[in-house]
Amino acid sequence: MAEQQQFYLLLGNLMSPDNNVRKQSEETYDTIPGQNKITFLLQAVRDASAAEEVKQMAAVLLRRLLSSSFEEIYPGLTLEMQTAIKTELLTSIQQETSPNIRKKVCDIAAELSRNLIGNHPEILTAYKDFWVYWSLLQTMEDQSNPRVQAHAAAALINFTEDCPKSLLIPYLDSLVQHLHVIMVAKLQELIQKGTKLVLEQVVTSIASVADTAEEKFVPYYDMFMPSLKHIVENAVQKELRLLRGKTIECISLIGLAVGKEKFMPDASAVMQLLLKTQTDFNDLEDDDPQISYMISAWARMCKILGKEFQQYLPVVMGPLMKTASIKPEVALLDTQDMENISEDDGWEFVNLGDQQSFGIKTAGLEEKATACQMLVCYAKELKEGFVEYTEQVVKLMSMPLLLECARVRGPEYLTQMWHFMCDALIKAIGTEPDSDVLSEIMHSFAKCIELMGDGCLNNEHFEELGGILKGKLEEHFKNQELRQAKRQDEDYDEQVEETLQDEDENDVYILTKVSDILHSVFSSYKEKVLPWFEQLLQLIVQLICPNRPWADRQWGLCIFDDVVEHCSPASFKYAEYFLRPMLQSLCDSSPEVRQAAAYGVGVMAQYGGENYRPFCTEAIPLLVRVIQAADSRSKENVNATENCISAVGKVMRFRPECVNVNEILPHWLSWLPLNEDKEEAVHTFDFLCDLIESNNPIVLGPDNSNLPKIFLIIADGVANESVKSEDACSKRLANVIRQVQVSAGLWTQCVSTLNETQQKAIQDLLNTA
Repeated sequence: MAEQQQFYLLLGNLMSPDNNVRKQSEETYDTIPGQNKITFLLQAVRDASAAEEVKQMAAVLLRRLLSSSFEEIYPGLTLEMQTAIKTELLTSIQQETSPNIRKKVCDIAAELSRNLIGNHPEILTAYKDFWVYWSLLQTMEDQSNPRVQAHAAAALINFTEDCPKSLLIPYLDSLVQHLHVIMVAKLQELIQKGTKLVLEQVVTSIASVADTAEEKFVPYYDMFMPSLKHIVENAVQKELRLLRGKTIECISLIGLAVGKEKFMPDASAVMQLLLKTQTDFNDLEDDDPQISYMISAWARMCKILGKEFQQYLPVVMGPLMKTASIKPEVALLDTQDMENISEDDGWEFVNLGDQQSFGIKTAGLEEKATACQMLVCYAKELKEGFVEYTEQVVKLMSMPLLLECARVRGPEYLTQMWHFMCDALIKAIGTEPDSDVLSEIMHSFAKCIELMGDGCLNNEHFEELGGILKGKLEEHFKNQELRQAKRQDEDYDEQVEETLQDEDENDVYILTKVSDILHSVFSSYKEKVLPWFEQLLQLIVQLICPNRPWADRQWGLCIFDDVVEHCSPASFKYAEYFLRPMLQSLCDSSPEVRQAAAYGVGVMAQYGGENYRPFCTEAIPLLVRVIQAADSRSKENVNATENCISAVGKVMRFRPECVNVNEILPHWLSWLPLNEDKEEAVHTFDFLCDLIESNNPIVLGPDNSNLPKIFLIIADGVANESVKSEDACSKRLANVIRQVQVSAGLWTQCVSTLNETQQKAIQDLLNTA
């Protein structure tokens, strides 16, 4: 009890206005072991006698702990402790009298469930009553506290968005029935009292459930669609714009979930409602929330209707182009100017030193990025049906899909369009201030180079592009240094850290796009581009230094992977810079780094040439160690592990002299199939076909005794869609099965070991390959 009272005092000090008291309290809080923190914080949240501000602080810290330190703490708790946490949260949601605390406990429950679903679904499924789902539904039905209802609905949205379909389906009927009851009640409340907050969240909850359930939502379609259409038709007042926008989103997501056949009877009426809104589009204010919902809804309707959507393009394209054409206001301001503009006016600022700041008005930029994505969707779905719009869209932005559309007009038209696009694209990569828009442009540029291939860039393009990419990499390092400096400021706290982490994620995302562009250049130009690449070499080497953050090392290795894959054997001249870090990274603590390193070993074996032979030999025991680790197949590790398995296969296949194939092959067979990394799965199945077709005695076993195991590997691969009918190896696998069919006894032996799903997969393969 005394410990708990001391903890309450600590929570109070964490809220102290005195910086010194707060900082000392934060240091004390950080020394408390994670499991103890959970116990103390949960007790504080549940303690009816504790002050509300103390309970609120405890709830915020508990959620933050489950968000940032889940993997370090939760799996180490006893099963009894894990169950107690869930029970305490459920009891608190049901019994807590303070609406503010109940809202925060809903958030904690959603955070915990998200982590369980994302990292440990086996824990969640073992907990048979799906605890968080029931507690949130019960809270949503609390008519006396609308704000708590809305918060519970928002938490349910987060929960269902992350919940795998397979976990949601057993509870779908009950969940949908509850949501329908709540929606009907809140719709009546809107009509009678004009209250809309909870209804907005319920509509989004329904959309989220439909999006996850997909075709399983078909039986509930008629339960919701009439009410949703009624809202869109009648919620025309200004204060209902957000509700109307969310309902438009919900209708389009349900349509996409249930498919064209079920949706078609309502499609015409829905389209007319959307068209009416679209016709009034010019009358909408710039900040009208309906705009972004409308733009996304049209794209979903395009996916549902396919070619039939082409007739609506004349209505849709005008407003979409207008939104995609938004140009942000930018300004260079001194300190005096800054005093006259606040960030509340939609401006964001970056301090440039010397009492100057760079300002950008961000209003409308999110809609611009969405509009650009929707143009991609139209081009992808309609292809030649979009050709009339390619030229005007190219003047606005670039997309590889537009080039694909333009192909129908012949190679000359295609080349002219690319020349028009290329200069503008490179310039935009160098000048675009908004990171979301910049990443879209960089991604599009990379895809365009892949599409156009060797010769699409001239010397001037390469010179300008090299300077821009060098600048992006230098800026990446500089931004990291600035963030580290901010962590030493006296004003540094958890809120500042959250902002710094957001900035870091943005920077890393741009780094991934630098990698995309280099990948497209290497894959198109091969070793011819290496002299140009040397201006960036030292910066890429800097990325893979051991002291860099894991994301830097991951993407630095990915770039060197491309150098090996596309520029070998000439790539070996740079081996001194990357080979040792790559081999060391095979055992890195970060799975993303391990994955990039393992892929590198695979391409060394496949493409590298003679010089890489000793390194392939050295890599094998390191790869095997990763594969055989106890947690190698956990969700966070499985992709790295599968790349290691594929790399071992590639060394055996392309560099058999570097490994004892007879010793490793039985182990490799036991590691199959690969279920997560589909590209690498195809490589492993190709090699497996080689081995079977050459009657490899180790793979087939004495008297073909391994064939049932091979059948199991093939069946699992097909069932998990690791192998698809369009893959070349699917025909080879089908032929293996057909050869076994000839021997009735062997066929029966192989098929008898398969479950129903696996047997169906084998039959599907025979029917389609």
